[in-house]
Amino acid sequence: MPDLITITGIPELWSHTLGDPRIKIAVLDGSADMTRACFQGANFSQLRPYWQEEPEPIEPAYLEQWWKIEALEKEKAELKKTEEETNAEEEALKAKIEALKETIPKPILNRLGCDFHATHIASTIIGQHGSPAPGMAPGCTAINIPIDINGEGTEFISPLNLARAFNWAMEQGANIIHCAACHPTQSGLAHELIGRAVKQCQDNGILVVAPGGNNKGECWCVPAVLPNVLTVGALRDDGIPFKFSNWGGKYQEQGIMTFGENILGAQPGTDEPARKKGTSCAAPIITGVSALLMSLQLQRGEKPNAEAVRAAILNSAIPCDPQEVEEPERCLRGILNIPGAVRLLTGELLAAVAPSTFSPIQLAGSAEPFPQVLYSDEREAIVEESALTPVLLGAVTSAFPGNGELRSIAASHTGGEISSSEFAITPNTPTTAVTASIPSKLVYALGTLGYDFGTEARRDTFKQLMPAVEIEGVTVPANPYDARQMADYLEQNPSEAKALIWTLNQELTPVYAIEPKGSFGADVYEGLIQLLAAQLIAQESEDYIERMSLPGRLSDRTVELFSGQSVPVIEPRVTRGMYGWCVNSLVSAALDTLRDGMGDVSEEAVRRSLVSFLHRIYFDLRNLGKTARDRALNFAATNAFQAASTFAEAVARGMELDSIEVEKSPFCRLNSDCWDVKLKFFDSENSSRAKKVYRYTIDVADVMPVTLGKVRSWSVPN
Repeated sequence: MPDLITITGIPELWSHTLGDPRIKIAVLDGSADMTRACFQGANFSQLRPYWQEEPEPIEPAYLEQWWKIEALEKEKAELKKTEEETNAEEEALKAKIEALKETIPKPILNRLGCDFHATHIASTIIGQHGSPAPGMAPGCTAINIPIDINGEGTEFISPLNLARAFNWAMEQGANIIHCAACHPTQSGLAHELIGRAVKQCQDNGILVVAPGGNNKGECWCVPAVLPNVLTVGALRDDGIPFKFSNWGGKYQEQGIMTFGENILGAQPGTDEPARKKGTSCAAPIITGVSALLMSLQLQRGEKPNAEAVRAAILNSAIPCDPQEVEEPERCLRGILNIPGAVRLLTGELLAAVAPSTFSPIQLAGSAEPFPQVLYSDEREAIVEESALTPVLLGAVTSAFPGNGELRSIAASHTGGEISSSEFAITPNTPTTAVTASIPSKLVYALGTLGYDFGTEARRDTFKQLMPAVEIEGVTVPANPYDARQMADYLEQNPSEAKALIWTLNQELTPVYAIEPKGSFGADVYEGLIQLLAAQLIAQESEDYIERMSLPGRLSDRTVELFSGQSVPVIEPRVTRGMYGWCVNSLVSAALDTLRDGMGDVSEEAVRRSLVSFLHRIYFDLRNLGKTARDRALNFAATNAFQAASTFAEAVARGMELDSIEVEKSPFCRLNSDCWDVKLKFFDSENSSRAKKVYRYTIDVADVMPVTLGKVRSWSVPN
């Protein structure tokens, strides 16, 4: 790829932002050379790993040997491109390379490889524009956390090192973690230390980006294969996936493709950049785009939302055309589509803004800032200062596979001049080449029911209409804040329920306002009144309600409560799926279904485990029920009957609950959205015993989720 600026949508995105310094990127790799010109003026720092001893500096003689190795590697790569290549010549070059490597101690050789890799990757992310190696997001903040500074070889992919690095990045307040390590796995399972560290980062709102690996097949790497990681595959300059770029498994759902050939980046010890290839070179492009999208969120007054950025990138991806790509499955989820991602994230077309409204973009070798140029009807059209020219959603370079006759923006930058390519697009002509998926607005949330008045006037109307109450023989005015009085009043006057702002609360904090809609709205209000009354009765009563589930659709509106807090509005249209329950009653009902098949298993032990499971979801894993993953998890708590059978078997084996995971199901029926809930159990008395995994599938495609199939189980290494 000639330059980053040739990626469709990058010039327009750069015209809006070069990155916000409040967006922090942690680069887990080797030790980058911080003295390079591309890092001068950048918000870039390095943290030396506290868990390793600081090594001696690398002697210049070894660096010279490395340069010779690099030159021979380049010569070997060029030889492969020529027809004159012979096995003898290639073997001779390999022998020279190996001989040079023998002159360098193994730890030094490993350190040099890691440091060159880290310097190249970091420059692609944060290299300053106008330097020899310009990067994707030069205005963001970056931290280099070397995984291995001693060159011990296996230390670079050590689970303990990786877990420490992830935890340290989280402590530093990273928004994005770029992990260059690729720990091979044939099973798709990761060491528990890495899995926990990555999940903890994701739970704290951090986006994890990782290369998919260059193992030439249907195989995977950790952390790229872990759930919710943004996995990156590599394209050749012609837009065809590299044969070495890994694919398959979870990569097909969470993998994105972008250019990974001839990527310009910095090198240690010199300011002369080098061009490299591989998924490791493609991944920093995605990291940079993610940082720019988060910067856009800040511009719009929003908080950086890692999951929203990840979903926008994946849902806007352009799938490969099987007629143009021999193995379209190598394209993973699809090819990076920046205009489409911006559209999904902001709801607006990506438009170039006037040069006077942003900091000049200047690339290496250019004396002038890069002007914003769009191409239409094969003619150049320079954007004037007041003009806004939209880039069509889904536009991609026509060299990309899978575009048919689609033409798009393409520019090449040479010596400060901008020349149009052979590809063109008419900006005002709609295209149906790409239909980006729209984020679901389904919600399945858990919580307790509450109500609010919004204003003093609304509160006083209730105070005026509600009858006085008698307390210990004394008649006192009605108190609208007394939930018992309100429940009694609404039972007698159900139409008054519409005058309240009903809320779903978590830990006494309103998270949603509830506004029933449609023909059955009155039934939903009646259900809310009953649930409110049931929350207020004695806990020992069979009718006591401790918690409720609320399925519905999220509207585009918010409501301001009396406290001044604004909460989003959910619009339930039917009572279907709106349940209320007490934990003890739910557990008892679940156990009743198993009583005949429990055998010698202690009912009290199963009850204790099931209560622990429900509380874990309610408190430790509580969520807003907006994402498909969270809806599946919440429904697992609502439908405790399948969990009960799982716990009965686990308790019979003398095991206890270790973790609860939800991941995209690899198999699903048509027009469904299936997720696997995985309960992992361990033996608290024998730590060497294999863990037991129980899995059942939940389809969340509808407002009301549903379980599919039977519970399956298997053992995994501890």
